[in-house]
Amino acid sequence: MKLKKKIFILFFVIIILLNISTTVRAEEIDINSEAGLLVEVSTGKILYEKNADKIMYPASTTKILTAILVLENCELSDMVTVSQNAISNIPSGYVTCNLHAGEEISVNDLLYALMLPSANDAAFALAEHVGGSVENFSDMMNEKAKEIGCTNTHFVNPNGIHDDNHYTTAHDLYLMANYAMKNETFRTIVSKTEYVLPATNMHSQADRIMYNSNELLNNNSKNYYYENAIGIKTGTTSKAGSCLVAESSKNNMELISVTLNGGTTNGLNDRFTDSKKLFDYGYENYNFDNITEKNATISTTEIENGTKGTKNLSLIAENDISVLHNINLDLSTITPEITLNENLLAPISEGEIVGTAKYNVDGIEYTTNLLAGSNVEKKLDISIIILICGILLLFISVRILRKNKKHRNKRKYRK
Repeated sequence: MKLKKKIFILFFVIIILLNISTTVRAEEIDINSEAGLLVEVSTGKILYEKNADKIMYPASTTKILTAILVLENCELSDMVTVSQNAISNIPSGYVTCNLHAGEEISVNDLLYALMLPSANDAAFALAEHVGGSVENFSDMMNEKAKEIGCTNTHFVNPNGIHDDNHYTTAHDLYLMANYAMKNETFRTIVSKTEYVLPATNMHSQADRIMYNSNELLNNNSKNYYYENAIGIKTGTTSKAGSCLVAESSKNNMELISVTLNGGTTNGLNDRFTDSKKLFDYGYENYNFDNITEKNATISTTEIENGTKGTKNLSLIAENDISVLHNINLDLSTITPEITLNENLLAPISEGEIVGTAKYNVDGIEYTTNLLAGSNVEKKLDISIIILICGILLLFISVRILRKNKKHRNKRKYRK
């Protein structure tokens, strides 16, 4: 009875310790923003989420989708003529790049104005150039969002100027950002810290300097600079709060973070401090490591109809498999699911694909082909051997009978 009681107490203590450990770990990455998401790009694995599917206002993070639509429908050298409508519809207090009605400026220059300082006049000018009107362009945005996989997004303008019917989620913004960052031009633009608009027909000097509002990229920012950051887009309105979609790259691992409706904590902007906290969490707790290497023997199998000396076949990995995993996970404890080709029989040539090996690590599947490590020769079928022997015996018997018959005939004639 005493032993059972001790075991029960020990079990109870372990459960408490596990709960405490889990709680502490969750608190270590808690963020101040109302919604947040951290995703590893190559696998799509979510490393952290908070209200990721909650409908939120995106503010100027909207411009991620605007930029990618422009890039897919225009040449960078295309010239845009700015309309009066593109300027007059911007509410007071919203950022502009001081465009003028009738000004002729390239798509390339407008994209830098759109994505670095978050110029709202640039957004309207580009939307009208691509869609003919802001309304048509908004329809294009919603179609593109669906194409990318967004399920909770509806946009009514190209810049994120507040409208109750203009909304998205942290997860949908991740999908937009992930899609956009595969475009090299977009990737280049959002990584720049400044850009100077050239002189135009309506602006005689190249004095419009565009600074990137993403402080993670600003190496002069003591509190916010993040040396591994490579983009992407800020956003702020009174209803949306401080928002940021960011990406960083370190140790061959790229992470995208989304923070929405942040405020100010201890005098610091939550969107930047939260994003840095998320990135640090990702790099400190996850790694890419090989779970197997090219030409490594994964397993062995016996080929039923192989010869005695060749039937034991080594199954060789065709490629390295690098997996994303929590640093506390021991990869050596993970065994692959091996699937061999149907009716795998000799003869088999060395290097021939004979099956697949699949590893499941933290819910993600990684697969490699399995190659034959050696030749497998086919053994002779016993029934064939018996048949051949039978035929030989029959042939010999026939020969003997014919010979005997011939011999008897000769003796007959002699008599």
